[in-house]
Amino acid sequence: MSAFGKLLCVLVCVAVAGCAPDVEQESPSDRPNIVLIIADDISQDFGAYGVDISTPHFDQLARDGVLFDNAYVAASSCSPSRNSLITGRYPHNHGAPELHMPLPEGQFAFPQALKEAGYYTLAAGKWHMGPAPKSAFDKVNDILYTDDYTGADTWISELQQRPGDKPFFFWLASFDAHRPWEADSTVTPHDPSSVTLPAGVPDTPASREDYASYLDEVRRYDRLVGEVVAELKAQDVFDNTLVIVTSDNGRPFPRSKTTLYDAGMRTPLVAHWPDGGLQGGQVSDALVSLIDIAPTFLEVAGLPVPETVQGVSMLPVLKDPEAETRQVVFGERNWHVQRGVGRMVRKGDFVYIRDFTPGEYSFQMVDHDTGTYAELLRLRESGELTTVELEAFSTNRPEELLFDVSTDPQQTNNLVSSPEHGEILQDLRQLLNEWRDRTGDTIPPVEQQTVNRHDPDTFEQLYPGGRPPNGTIPGEQAGATRINDPGPR
Repeated sequence: MSAFGKLLCVLVCVAVAGCAPDVEQESPSDRPNIVLIIADDISQDFGAYGVDISTPHFDQLARDGVLFDNAYVAASSCSPSRNSLITGRYPHNHGAPELHMPLPEGQFAFPQALKEAGYYTLAAGKWHMGPAPKSAFDKVNDILYTDDYTGADTWISELQQRPGDKPFFFWLASFDAHRPWEADSTVTPHDPSSVTLPAGVPDTPASREDYASYLDEVRRYDRLVGEVVAELKAQDVFDNTLVIVTSDNGRPFPRSKTTLYDAGMRTPLVAHWPDGGLQGGQVSDALVSLIDIAPTFLEVAGLPVPETVQGVSMLPVLKDPEAETRQVVFGERNWHVQRGVGRMVRKGDFVYIRDFTPGEYSFQMVDHDTGTYAELLRLRESGELTTVELEAFSTNRPEELLFDVSTDPQQTNNLVSSPEHGEILQDLRQLLNEWRDRTGDTIPPVEQQTVNRHDPDTFEQLYPGGRPPNGTIPGEQAGATRINDPGPR
């Protein structure tokens, strides 16, 4: 057991009276509880990040815990990102790098280690990882969107019915804010005229209404977070529970979800754990990846981190927000209903993106008749789109992009041709090449990649189900699922 684990053994958490009546009052635990709450398609659109939105529960966790400003997902696509989170591995290394691919049998899933160490492990809400990792949990409530469009219907009841004699790990996954939208009758909707639109979203009444509805779902997700916090407090276990709130990828809008821009890759992340020594009101600028969550939870529980895990524990940053555990983060873009392969690396204030399919446009065909995407199509026909808005339809994009996110957070000024940035460009090129070599990231030729599920002209669905068969996936040619080297960190 690590020194920190031994310290936790000293700081024994005593179960006290006042817990929910369904929770047995038995022997205390010497390990902290862990709750991971995952949003679906939400960028850093919370009040704590300076956005004009009422998200009191996320913001309170930030005031009392550690807010991460530079946290990144491993992929801006739902199932690859979640499979990376549960394995601590990059998408091409866990073997399910494309949307709707199930995690292969035999891949390590960190809840299994917690379960074997005596934790009660439960998952409830959106799943999207295939059958293999379900065995890592004592119970899985794989909730269907058609039955509960929040995914949270059983979160509180499961907290109340958990075994009282074990530490617990809960994987709570919401459907908010995935399209389509559902009105939240408990609050007044956002005023479309007052929202601030991100780059790539045309400023029209329809787009404003679309974006306002997204913010409504962000606010509902925040309410779900608040309900979990209230239940943990009612059971008097909140202080000894490490609560982490995050998202699988960015908002479902152009230049966000499925892209390598920060709006798709940079994720909200807050951690709260008073008994673990986290000091409130801390904001960390440290670079972290969501593949770092698996080793963090294992270390917090006093468990060894297996060599398959490519992430690095965030625990030093949780204890000291000025600390750094990595110098770089990497991310992937792979098939998401249509072809598109790219890679990104961030170091310091600079993000470098390499587009391996610049001839495939990134307009999300599956959403062609929805909100902002329908507006993009309408305005393209009338020639009213800006250069940034037209980007989604481009089949002649630059293969390389370089951004200084400290001065260009919307990432609209490509610095690849800037002589004064030549040194950092070369540094990031080399880092990305080294990471790809060491982790076995092979990218098949375009003609061998998984084909578009939809026709790019008519948007007709050409293949039934989630993913067309027979595409060669990234990493396959190098046997990347057997490679544990994390590359540069």
